[in-house]
Amino acid sequence: MEGKGWDARLLGVVAVGLALACESRGPIAAPSTSRASEFSASAAAPTAAAHVGWEVFGSASATAADELKIIVTGSGTFVAPGGGGGTSSAATGGGTWETRDASDAVTGSGNYRVTGLVQWERALASVPSIPGSTAGLAILRVEYDDGSAGTLTISCRISNAQPGRFEGVTASKGFVDFWNRVTSPTLFHVLS
Repeated sequence: MEGKGWDARLLGVVAVGLALACESRGPIAAPSTSRASEFSASAAAPTAAAHVGWEVFGSASATAADELKIIVTGSGTFVAPGGGGGTSSAATGGGTWETRDASDAVTGSGNYRVTGLVQWERALASVPSIPGSTAGLAILRVEYDDGSAGTLTISCRISNAQPGRFEGVTASKGFVDFWNRVTSPTLFHVLS
């Protein structure tokens, strides 16, 4: 994100290290509240609207049931509505996409752009050395430059404190659902 003081290269190194560390260690930052909320689907519903940045470091991929694959890059922002839940058209960003068939041959490629926020759920975890960082799950509406549309689901878990979270992306493009993700580093950052 331009002009926000992020050094993408440094942040990328931190995120890759985090992703690898989170695969084998406990939480980086444990919540100071009751552990009862750790097992809920939404551990920390926001009470006020928030401007949130998202980033996929490097590239991320996911496969469909018949071994079709999508590979994406990207970054952007969205405004999460106050009170949690809800949708928002205040979303920016995008990146590149590439699809491959079961033999790994490229079947399409181009750019996509984010057109809206479908859902945002913030989770209780952060990277202490990156103020404003947070774990969570965002589902974004996207338009691909070949005329198709779909969704991009970005998940950042940061720690293993809450079950069910993953690190990476899933996507849909037209009628194909790329649901089987490969672990790839992502990060959310509350900007305001």
